Amino acid sequence: MRHLFSPSLPRLLQPKQLAIFEACLIGLVSGLAAVLLKQGVASISGWRLQVAHQYPAWVVLPAIGVVGGLLAGLLIERAAPEASGSGIPQVKAALGHVPIALNLRVALVKLLSTLLSLGSGLTLGRQGPTVQIGAAIAAQLSVWVPTSPDHRRQLMAAGAAAGLAAGFNAPIAGVLFVVEELLQDVSGLTLGTAILASFIGAVVSRLLGGQGLNVNPSWLNDYTSFTVAEIPLFMLLGVLAGLLGALFSRGILLSLALNRQMLPVGLPLRIACAGLISGAVVALLPAALRDNASLQEVWLTSELGWKMTAVVFVTKFILTLVAFGSGAPGGLFAPSLILGSALGYLVSTAAQGLQEVSGIPLGLGSGDGLVTTYALAGMGAFFSAVTRGPITAIVIVFEMTTDFNLVLPLMIGSVTAYLVAESIYGGSIYKHLLDWNGISLQKSEAIDYRLSGLTAADIMQRRVETLSSQISLDEAIQAFSRSHHRGFPVVDDGKLVGIVTQTDLANIHERHLAGDQLLNTVMTPQPVTVSPTDALTQVLYLLNRYKISRLPVVDRRKLIGIITRADIIRAESDKLSGATQQTGPQPEPSYVVYQTRSPAIGRGRLLVPIANPQTAESLLQMAAAIAHDRHYELECLQVILVPRYQAPAETSVSTTISRRLLKHASRLGEKWQIPVHTQVRVTHDVAHTMLEVIKERHIDLIIMGWKGVTTTPGRVFGNVVDTMIRQASCDVVLIKFGSGEYRGSEQKLKNFPCDRWLVPTAGGPNSRQAIRLLPALTQLAHRPEIFLCQVHYPDRNLPDAAALDDAMTYLGTRLNCPVALTSVCANSVSEAVIDLAQKDQCDVIVLGATREGLLQQVISGNIPEEIARRCDCTVILVRGAIG
Repeated sequence: MRHLFSPSLPRLLQPKQLAIFEACLIGLVSGLAAVLLKQGVASISGWRLQVAHQYPAWVVLPAIGVVGGLLAGLLIERAAPEASGSGIPQVKAALGHVPIALNLRVALVKLLSTLLSLGSGLTLGRQGPTVQIGAAIAAQLSVWVPTSPDHRRQLMAAGAAAGLAAGFNAPIAGVLFVVEELLQDVSGLTLGTAILASFIGAVVSRLLGGQGLNVNPSWLNDYTSFTVAEIPLFMLLGVLAGLLGALFSRGILLSLALNRQMLPVGLPLRIACAGLISGAVVALLPAALRDNASLQEVWLTSELGWKMTAVVFVTKFILTLVAFGSGAPGGLFAPSLILGSALGYLVSTAAQGLQEVSGIPLGLGSGDGLVTTYALAGMGAFFSAVTRGPITAIVIVFEMTTDFNLVLPLMIGSVTAYLVAESIYGGSIYKHLLDWNGISLQKSEAIDYRLSGLTAADIMQRRVETLSSQISLDEAIQAFSRSHHRGFPVVDDGKLVGIVTQTDLANIHERHLAGDQLLNTVMTPQPVTVSPTDALTQVLYLLNRYKISRLPVVDRRKLIGIITRADIIRAESDKLSGATQQTGPQPEPSYVVYQTRSPAIGRGRLLVPIANPQTAESLLQMAAAIAHDRHYELECLQVILVPRYQAPAETSVSTTISRRLLKHASRLGEKWQIPVHTQVRVTHDVAHTMLEVIKERHIDLIIMGWKGVTTTPGRVFGNVVDTMIRQASCDVVLIKFGSGEYRGSEQKLKNFPCDRWLVPTAGGPNSRQAIRLLPALTQLAHRPEIFLCQVHYPDRNLPDAAALDDAMTYLGTRLNCPVALTSVCANSVSEAVIDLAQKDQCDVIVLGATREGLLQQVISGNIPEEIARRCDCTVILVRGAIG
């Protein structure tokens, strides 16, 4: 089977019909998931409270919190790290074209882990997770039914809307939240799919799961109260909600930072610790307040006094920060509404007390209607202050109550809270969570804008290798063996008549075809094509729809170019950098299969390609020392090579070993207190991938290992290292670890000796770069000693000592260790340096060299290469940035 879908299939379902079907399916599945989550949490919570009633609560509740948190953390850590936290920042990032996993695996892990964490008593909500579950289900559907990237994005938005609508039984609020916070897109297709999916999700949730947050019970028939004289009080409520909402947002980020710094343990233990704290605190509350789902009704019906309400408000405020900061799966919607309702209750109680004590008529109503109005208005105000979505806040509370008398109080409180919170701490909590994780959506939005006007003619390769339909199969096989292409257009008389791929030729033996038969017996006739005027969105749609990697560009059946997935990625890069597009065959770009991001707070970035597990520990230690000294961020890269005939973006690989190495790098970053970013890329060419990362991540320095010898003909250090020295625009540090650093038959690396340092210097920028590395690198030594030397030839004048004096002055201000100076006369620089290293028993030699000096051919004498090859100690070669 050559294609998953035949060209005639789109005629069966038109795009709008397909969108309607997908929206209905997404809404149905999201609604079922929301009901399952609600009923599951209620069942587990009921069992927890029943056990706490039978046995001592101060023992049962903390124990269940620890066990539930530990299981939830283990499930997330082992199965889907993307399922931690609220889930809404991940959806927002995915909609902003950030490569974050959203699929069925993430949805299932999110569902199960949320059941465990919320059921065990953590003070979080289930509505945020339903948003991520809905978006993940929609993303998985777009994989099963391939579609264009724009439509996939709209499906994920519809899934998020359906998840929120099902969580609150509020379909309009689900749509508005997507438009207001997540997508900022009001196109017809986006609104249509989101509205339909939200409606279906809310209907399913209401039919199977009942009310969303239990704020519309029978006692609301007493109606709410509102008078014009109360407007100042509702504005006061909004101001208080804005202040506390901004404090709540800052507290969330502070809790995350404290968990990372003060609890350097894995996610399971952090969530278990949060469960322990939550259980112990909740055990001190009255039994009626141990169930989060009942709190709104308790406050709205005035069953608590103001003292207990204030205590519970503070308790829930802190416990939510504790739970969310641990990384537990759960949202902030429900806690925001609970805190807002408590705040409204307190404001109404205070106003009533002031009116009674002072005798000043404030125009307040009386009875439960007054408390209910302020509690519901407080819900919307606090929600608006945290999410910065006042429209969504108003609509959510209105849809849950269906009381028109609430509209004006909600509008006054929510808008006031939004303005106050925005003036104190701008941006929603989800934006700050993305920024905290080092994710910025501005760049992704710029890509969409810059590529919006591109056509097939703008990105296609105009020089195309083709085959004739009249050549033999043996000749076609030879053509494939001489090229890295996985497919060729078949052209006769300038007209495109078909396309042939490696898959077609692989079936020759199964079909018992002879080698002298013609190519037209196996080629695919009438292939899928595009015209030069087709938009980029159409090109992407066809590539994904038919699961193909290339599209011929034809004009009246005449082949004028070809487009591959690599061309589209290169077009994005060219548009962002302002570079001109190059035509003709280009190296296929690498593909990111795994990455993590830390806060972007460093002054620069240091790239560490990790290839050899034996030297990874020492290489990372040296990189961390340099990054710590220069206040850099650490970018760790693992590269997985695949054959030329496999596309990196379409090749299945295992990242288990790579992720284990990168997790070790992250732990080392925590030890040195430096941000660590990690990524795993699949590629055809390691050097090309490293140059990609240097350009994309704005790398300032790259540090890489070298084994000391190369067997590659025509190369000095090897293919990858030579390419980096020639082409990398940043500083390059090349390290050859000494042979004495390995011990035992298993060749395991121990802490390498690095106390005695030899630094030959001849002045120049690269020697100065080498000198400036010493303060950082000598942090790894126990008793560092520095030997600065200058080598000169016998028949030449003595070199200028200014370079040694400058180096001595610089090191004297930065180091507190012995620094010796020497000058050596010798016929060979490399021989002199090697003799000095052996005589003084040096552990490390640090050399600064130009790009041209490092890559001299061996016939004319490559000094750095010879020193590195012949010395048993560690040798560090430094080349400064190019131009």
